Amino acid sequence: MNQISLGKRILFGVGILTAFVTLAFAGKRCDNVIPSFVKNEHNFVLASENFATPVVISNNDFDGVKMVAEWFVNDVKMVCGTQPEIYEQDYQEHTQIVLVGTIGNSELLDKLVADGLLDVSEIEGQWERSLTEVIENPFPGVEKALVLAGSDKRGTIYAMLNLSREMGVSPWYFWADVPVKTQETILVNPERKITKSPAVKYRGIFLNDEEPALGGWVRENFDGFNSRFYSHVFELILRQRGNFLWPAMWGKAFFDDDPENGVLADKLGVVISTSHHEPMGRAQAEWSRYGSGPWDYTKNKKVLADFWEKGMERNKDYETIVTVGMRGDGDKAMEEGTNIALLEGIVNDQREIIEQVTGKSPEETPQVWALYKEVQDYYDKGMRVPDDVTLLLCDDNWGNVRKLPAIDAPVHKGGYGMYYHVDYVGGPRSYRWINVSQIQRIWEQMNLTWEHGVDRIWVLNVGDLKPMEFPTSFFLDMAWDPEAFNADNLFDYTVDWCAELFAEEYAREAARIINLYTKYNHRVTPELLDENTYSLENYNEYERVRNDYRDLAFDALRLYNFIPNAYKDAFDQLVLFPTNASANLYEMYYAVAKNHHLAAENNPEANYWANEAKACFKRDSLLTVHYNTQISGGKWNHMMDQTKIGYKSWNNPRKNMMPKVIRVKEEKVSAEKLAFKEADGYVSIEAANYQQSGTSETIKWKEITDLGKTESGITTFPQNAYPNKKDEVYLEYAVEFESTGDVEVSVLVSPTLNFNANKGLRYAISFDGDAEQIVNFNEAYRGELGPWQANRIITTKTTHNIDKAGVHRLRIRVLEPGIVLQKILIDTGGLKPSYLGPPQSEQVKL
Repeated sequence: MNQISLGKRILFGVGILTAFVTLAFAGKRCDNVIPSFVKNEHNFVLASENFATPVVISNNDFDGVKMVAEWFVNDVKMVCGTQPEIYEQDYQEHTQIVLVGTIGNSELLDKLVADGLLDVSEIEGQWERSLTEVIENPFPGVEKALVLAGSDKRGTIYAMLNLSREMGVSPWYFWADVPVKTQETILVNPERKITKSPAVKYRGIFLNDEEPALGGWVRENFDGFNSRFYSHVFELILRQRGNFLWPAMWGKAFFDDDPENGVLADKLGVVISTSHHEPMGRAQAEWSRYGSGPWDYTKNKKVLADFWEKGMERNKDYETIVTVGMRGDGDKAMEEGTNIALLEGIVNDQREIIEQVTGKSPEETPQVWALYKEVQDYYDKGMRVPDDVTLLLCDDNWGNVRKLPAIDAPVHKGGYGMYYHVDYVGGPRSYRWINVSQIQRIWEQMNLTWEHGVDRIWVLNVGDLKPMEFPTSFFLDMAWDPEAFNADNLFDYTVDWCAELFAEEYAREAARIINLYTKYNHRVTPELLDENTYSLENYNEYERVRNDYRDLAFDALRLYNFIPNAYKDAFDQLVLFPTNASANLYEMYYAVAKNHHLAAENNPEANYWANEAKACFKRDSLLTVHYNTQISGGKWNHMMDQTKIGYKSWNNPRKNMMPKVIRVKEEKVSAEKLAFKEADGYVSIEAANYQQSGTSETIKWKEITDLGKTESGITTFPQNAYPNKKDEVYLEYAVEFESTGDVEVSVLVSPTLNFNANKGLRYAISFDGDAEQIVNFNEAYRGELGPWQANRIITTKTTHNIDKAGVHRLRIRVLEPGIVLQKILIDTGGLKPSYLGPPQSEQVKL
């Protein structure tokens, strides 16, 4: 089994699901478990259509464990249709139970340990480890107990959610509408399984730049960034085995907007910190609400200290990581000339507040100092904080790590963290709309980070969260076990992620599309893309990249049509929409580039490309409406409100702005004044594009658009009117020859049969009024089948002599109705074989 492969760790027999309950690489599945399809009598029956094993939790276990147990039994119900009961302490009258417990906080679990029935020595006292094992005869009257144990609160929570994921409940079941595949029976392998501790201690996300998309969605559905909203965020983080959050901060204040936010986070074990410019657990928005005077420690020290002290008082009983230090108000640098001694003094004063409020030595409260932007300059110039404070290093906002500890640096007790971006508002241009981050680059930079000993905090700026689902999963999975990933298995990870979401038979193609669309978007963000990005003339570059993206969008749409209906909403969100919408932008800017190029030549074809650009701009708005109002019944309204077209500076425009196109005044040239020009040894003419025509009082020519193999067909009407000798019913084509001598003229007509008593259908052909050649193209037909029928065309050939270079006029006169002319090819020595014939030759003015 590939080290990173999910394989078939969810085992489907005939309506049977066997779950291996401990975990593998990077948070995905079981540690070194080799799955088996063999149904075993020792497997523990978790649930079936009419039975569900009850879940038992000690009444003195953590409230968060009890809350997640509610999620777990609901997961069982989603899979099997039957929901287990939850009991606190009481397990009487049940012959088998699921025992959920935290070591030291579960009387029942501790009794099993004391009785020698359960060995927890491998995980006891360790960070976030889980144990899963089936115990025979654990208590009087109980024959079997499936034990889901944790070394701590999160270890127990992960034990339940890991099993849920094994059963087929994706972490993205809510946030991306990934369906849960139902099963008749859920069987759990009885083998003892133990997860290792995560490699990175704190692993999480930062909701940022959340207006207007996430903000609009939250206000519409939750009336604000309250605990009802955050419960979904916390659940996603825990199901991905994360444990850390920087909450939304554009005008938001996590602890102040809803007092239950902090309570719920602490209950569930999600460690809350505040972003790089929000010290002491207080949101920047709170300074706007409650602060007074300048955000300047030299001028307003007492007010700021009081402000920070209130933050510590509010949060002192929560599991948090306190951000220390100080940046300028509103995520800006401090004033020029700020000295290091002042900043170090600010940190020392903040630590005094921490000690005063908590009553404990400051090093007992986890703290972090973010070396973001100019703060790294202070560090590089010698600023230092106490050794127990975690140093949070940062990328450059574009996924390129700025600073790492020296390999031979002294051990820093507080450890190091990394703040990384897949979304950013700032120069040279914000990127917020769609995922532009390759996991290949994330892996390479975060592996570099890991190899340099950064393992205390990994936090990812995910913007609105949607549509950054894929890099969010990858980042959190990698944070759990970075060494499970290497340069050779990243595509395997993508395939496995898609298999978990869309089923295995669609996974590889979905993964290929995700891999390519992120590669294309990583080349240049949609916000930076414009008509000048790629070369229109050199190497045919712009057309190639446009075609590549258009082909990929077609592949995504084709897979969407094959994928079962249950997966379509998830697939649309995660694969189809980002590919299709991004491809449309490439088409639009390519059209703008063509428009500008042709307009500079005063070529009227520029107008065609202006119309194409306008159509793509409109299509973008329609795709946005589709995402916001049609996917999942409109569940994600506002999530695509972010603008991306019309940036002029680093910040986004108020609304998408149509790129400027140029209209060229078209000089109307009548067909009579044009001639088809010979080039490369041939002339190609669409039959309906004649220069002159002849009709009678009763017989007229009429083009039938799209008939035939290329552009159209042209024939005479009414179809029961026959030309007589006096009628001159013809089409005439002006041709400018470079060559002289004999030329071969092929007339391609629709395969109309000799319906006129086998007489055949005839036309006359000549140049410059010379003697006509009469061609009967179906006189010999007597009902046989031939290749011309399957090819949908009859080709006739005549030879003519062109005595001098220059303009000559080819006339084709029909002698019966029912002759449908499609194309005319004149071979002057260079015509090459092809099924459709070459495109129409250029027309020049006479």
